[in-house]
Amino acid sequence: MISLVLAMVWNRRGQAVTLALLAMLAVASAVAAPAYLVAAERVVADRQIARAPARDLTLVTRHTIDNQEDPLGTVDIRFPDVGRVLFLGLNGFTFHHSAEVPTVGLEKDNSLPSRLVFRQNLCAHVRIVAGRCLVGEGDVLLGAASSERLGIAAGDTITLTAARMNGLARPPTWDPDGSPKTLTVAGTYRPIDPTDAYWGLHGYFVSGDDMGPGEPVFTNAVTLDTMVRTTTAMAIDGVPQPGTIDVDRLGQLRADMGRLAATADELEGSLRFESGIPRLLDRIDEDRAAARLLVPVLSIPLVLLACFTIYLTVGYGAVGRQSELAVVALRGSRWWTRWWLATGESLVAVLAGAVAGCLAGQLLVNTVAAILFPGVGADPALTSLRYAPFAAVAALVAAVVAQRRQLVSPVTGLLRRAPVVDRRRLPAAEVVVVVLAAVTGAQFALVEDPLTGVGLFAPALIVLALALVAARLLLPLVNRYAVRALNRGRLGVALAGLQLSRRPGAGRLFALLVASAAVAGYAACTVDTAAGGRDAEARLGTGADRVLTVQSVTRQRLLNGVRAIDPDGKFAMAAVHIAGGAGAPPGLAVDTRALPGVPAWPGGAPDRDDLRERLRPTAPTPIAFGSQDIAVEATTTSTDALELAVSVSSLTGQGEGLVELGDLRSGTHTYRQEVPICLGGCQINAIRISGAGTVTRVRGDVVIRSLATTTPAPLTDAARWRATSETRLSASPDGLRAEFEVSANVAQAAWIQPASTPFPLPIGYAGTAPANGTILDAGATTIPVAPVAALPAVPGVGRQAILVDLEYTDLLSREPKRAPEPQIWLNAAAPADIVDRLADHGLHVVSETSAGQVRAALDDEGPAVALWFHALAAILAGLLGAGALALTVAVDRIRRTEDLAALRAQGLRPRPAGQATLWTYPVLVLIASALGLLVAAAAWRLTGWALPLAGLTPPDLPLPAWPRPEVLLGAGAAVLVVQFLVAVLGGRDLRRRIEPR
Repeated sequence: MISLVLAMVWNRRGQAVTLALLAMLAVASAVAAPAYLVAAERVVADRQIARAPARDLTLVTRHTIDNQEDPLGTVDIRFPDVGRVLFLGLNGFTFHHSAEVPTVGLEKDNSLPSRLVFRQNLCAHVRIVAGRCLVGEGDVLLGAASSERLGIAAGDTITLTAARMNGLARPPTWDPDGSPKTLTVAGTYRPIDPTDAYWGLHGYFVSGDDMGPGEPVFTNAVTLDTMVRTTTAMAIDGVPQPGTIDVDRLGQLRADMGRLAATADELEGSLRFESGIPRLLDRIDEDRAAARLLVPVLSIPLVLLACFTIYLTVGYGAVGRQSELAVVALRGSRWWTRWWLATGESLVAVLAGAVAGCLAGQLLVNTVAAILFPGVGADPALTSLRYAPFAAVAALVAAVVAQRRQLVSPVTGLLRRAPVVDRRRLPAAEVVVVVLAAVTGAQFALVEDPLTGVGLFAPALIVLALALVAARLLLPLVNRYAVRALNRGRLGVALAGLQLSRRPGAGRLFALLVASAAVAGYAACTVDTAAGGRDAEARLGTGADRVLTVQSVTRQRLLNGVRAIDPDGKFAMAAVHIAGGAGAPPGLAVDTRALPGVPAWPGGAPDRDDLRERLRPTAPTPIAFGSQDIAVEATTTSTDALELAVSVSSLTGQGEGLVELGDLRSGTHTYRQEVPICLGGCQINAIRISGAGTVTRVRGDVVIRSLATTTPAPLTDAARWRATSETRLSASPDGLRAEFEVSANVAQAAWIQPASTPFPLPIGYAGTAPANGTILDAGATTIPVAPVAALPAVPGVGRQAILVDLEYTDLLSREPKRAPEPQIWLNAAAPADIVDRLADHGLHVVSETSAGQVRAALDDEGPAVALWFHALAAILAGLLGAGALALTVAVDRIRRTEDLAALRAQGLRPRPAGQATLWTYPVLVLIASALGLLVAAAAWRLTGWALPLAGLTPPDLPLPAWPRPEVLLGAGAAVLVVQFLVAVLGGRDLRRRIEPR
């Protein structure tokens, strides 16, 4: 029997090889999914490690000593014994000791301490600008910017005293607490790379209003040892050596981090262990989780499509061998003999293909990984084969089920050339598929986490069900068209149509071709929609082509510096993020002059030029002092202590400030102050009248009689001024009267502003407009606003945010305040030396982000890496359809050759015969490909919304929900070309066979 089956295989070896290849594709698809997941997880980890900032690659152990425990400050500032115990068994790290003492004496005030720092191996990581590096006791290094700002050069001496925070002062101050120490400035420095892992997690070079200038004073260990200290913050930093944080050591790293944290807790309560490595490992796990969700979305329909292909092709082959099986049945062979002869040929081919598929799937993934992810590797493992037995069994079962009719049919049924087909009866398998698609689709739509359980099968079953329904609906129409063509004498069209509509299994072939095109189309939807989302996240999420963050400066200085470099707003735009809060949305304040050309712009947003005009309407001419001689004449009868100040900004870009004019005295007096930044003139931003002393409430009645402005100020017109809610303004014959009641705290003061800006402030908004009609600007000032335009999203912020003019916002915030993270947005036209130009205007760049960098990082994350498998699935789906079609054409060729040759012998003309042979299957492919794209679009509409294409935590941006039409059409065209070629070649071969020689 075995030799007979093998002879059958050899006799129809073309069909056997094709079936084996289809089985190989089926099992290879099942192997490729887990194998690709292994490769994808390696890629995700490797890319995350490569892009991780230094803070996520280091570890640090801290211990703080207070001089109340060590009054003389004699504790060794290094604690190597602790390090040896804590880091025992931790290999692959280089360790650096450091110590830090808060001091005063360097800066003019004591609002913040100067950081006096010892750090091991310092000189190898700083560039000496002037002088030399540290040598002996008493040497210090001063930051180059601090040296210039304070006027201290290399060789000068400074005096520093250890300090302790006075929490009772408001605001808190740092008071000296110890003996002062005279130190020599050995040199000035700049860090070679402030982001280098050597600097650990200490934030030495981070500056801000609450952090200081971002330049520690560095010294050596012997200097700190001989200094009386208040508190000493000691640390041991671990910096990984090359290869330590590697994709193959992630499990060991997590175990090491857990052990270190536990050991630190056991050693001493004040010992703190910190590391960014656990954050990195968590981020890798999140990325891997996204990949694990996306790969099965198309691996499942690919395997189902492969099984359906085997079912169809084996069934076609069984129909072609019915006459042989009828002879076997007629001889009265026992059931197992009949079963073996009926199924053996197909089972041998399927089994051989399944064995080859195990190797082919892994080799395919290895090849793809080598091409797409060089240097990482696929890391082949036996776990990749865990689904191979199930796929092989499924393929074998499909082969057996496909021949069930031939196994049980009587001889008369096997001998029929045209089996009876009851079109009113729906096959049970198709009904089951449709019902399962409805059930899984309902769960997919209703549950909170659809990509779990049977929800994972929803896309596959929906595609298959829609393909079967399309075949059921279309083939009767084809049959009707063929009958009409026959009645009209169009024999070629009629024969082609009847072959499609009445041939047993033609409907399933059509459904298979629709499903293969649909799987390829669905893959195109996922890949292109995700790519569009990453592009939107990179452009809109970043805000512009490049975003530079500069050291903290006032908003006016930021505006002046950027406008000095780009006065027309062609390539640079000043921007400050507004944090929001208290019900006010976050937002972005920008120099709207550059709005038309610099920021990324969401689709569907208003015209930028029009929006600029709305956000920055023409305002009244500002009231300005003409020189540095600031003078205010005011009258008051109040007996409470009051203070007068004026907020001004230079008209020539020299800066801004709050000019304190002193106490208001009873009666009429002129208050005068020389302000150097106003040498070329200053704009009045606001006048502040505040309480002083210790009283709870302060009542005042002040008349501002005159201002030393270039043109007379409109003091007798109260409508030209506005004030805070505590203040009532009115016009008097002498000037502008202000009546108010405030607290003695300067935080609550009476503010009077010239009406030199629109009020309420016009804003653009995304999402919903501010409910209370106010925003909280970057200066923490509540500003009434008037929405003038709705946006799909605010670049760099999101879909629930506001957009305002930075200059108007700054003026309305009354007094100069530093922006915490001022930014400069650039487009592609920005000059190459823009960073140096900004530094020349006092804007020092501390970090840079570009849309290109963000896009590259997103392309390395789990979702993007996983979607390469979708592209691979699309190729395999197209090949499965083409293989099934090739085998079907080969099986049909014998019977159709007999039929058409007989018709030709009876007088069928060559032209209709050629139409019947050449265009039967090409038309089928053409229609199936078109319907496949419609099925893909429908399946995408039903399930695509739930796929984590933008990661597990998608950004609040308007990401595309549909692919570009040309991409979807391109995927369908690629499948069509391959399958159409197979159909045409099969038709030409059939025509050659029926033509008389």
